[in-house]
Amino acid sequence: MKTRKLGGLSVSELGAGCMSISANYGPAADRSEGIAVIRRAHELGVTFFDTAEVYGPFTNEMLVGEALAPFRDQVQIATKFGFVTEGDGSLDSRPERIKRVVEESLERLRTDRIDLYYQHRVDPNVPIEEVAGAVKDLIAAGKVLHFGLSEASAKTIRRAHAVQPVSAVQTEYSLMERSVEGNGVLDTCEQLGIGFVPWGPLGQGYLSGKMDGATRFNDDQTVDMRSGFPRFSAENLAANKPIIDLLNEFARIRDAKPTQIALAWVMARKPWIVPIPGTSRIRHLEENIQALEIQLSADDLKRVDAALASIVVRGGRMNAAQMAIVDQSV
Repeated sequence: MKTRKLGGLSVSELGAGCMSISANYGPAADRSEGIAVIRRAHELGVTFFDTAEVYGPFTNEMLVGEALAPFRDQVQIATKFGFVTEGDGSLDSRPERIKRVVEESLERLRTDRIDLYYQHRVDPNVPIEEVAGAVKDLIAAGKVLHFGLSEASAKTIRRAHAVQPVSAVQTEYSLMERSVEGNGVLDTCEQLGIGFVPWGPLGQGYLSGKMDGATRFNDDQTVDMRSGFPRFSAENLAANKPIIDLLNEFARIRDAKPTQIALAWVMARKPWIVPIPGTSRIRHLEENIQALEIQLSADDLKRVDAALASIVVRGGRMNAAQMAIVDQSV
């Protein structure tokens, strides 16, 4: 697998989002199955694995640490801080807390350094300069190698970067969620030499084409967070079908799956974009990796963009409470 640069960090051109193995998208996978998925990703050339302390909480970091321990020096691990995991899920990025929880993440991940340490959400109560300064101290101590921001605005990225260079910014980005193209985030990353890591590059699963108005996410035992997102209401799942029709059309032409076209589209946008699709199934992982065989030309991208211009995406990407903690400062 080829590599791409996130600032000064070199990673596989396709990463692996590990969250869904343990949390948030329905029931957690069996531990042995989760480890098998992560190790299969490594066998296929993936070196970049994404997790966070809040996934579980804690269980996903522990799973990732166990799975990657045999070849830790061959991979790059990204994790995140910033949520109060022991309370109500509020934000807390005070420097003293960052320096405490990094030790806990290091222990769970079975490692002596974190390759990329993201602030999970921007804390409005702590100046971003203080957050960047705390991570700068951790980098000086060798406990963290690179600094990242998740769901940060262009203004915040610039302020943080002035204190401690930001290597990567993570935000949702896909064929159906393109806000970073218009709010200055992608432009800022390009100007400052920062890599971009799209989470949800498959539309949080919608771009697989397997969801419709009859899809249900919750049962008596599990809760899927997408059930509360406007985009995943029965009405909007049905209303957004034109996007699936477009993907299916391109997939037929390229003898590919819709998910592979969706990933190829994200990767073709910029050479410093590294998507992190997540899955708890080896079959889906292998399908995602095969997207690397699809090269979309400039003409292909123009045709996709022209078709998308006539499609209106229905429903917000997250619920009101979650969108309230997305940094949209200008």
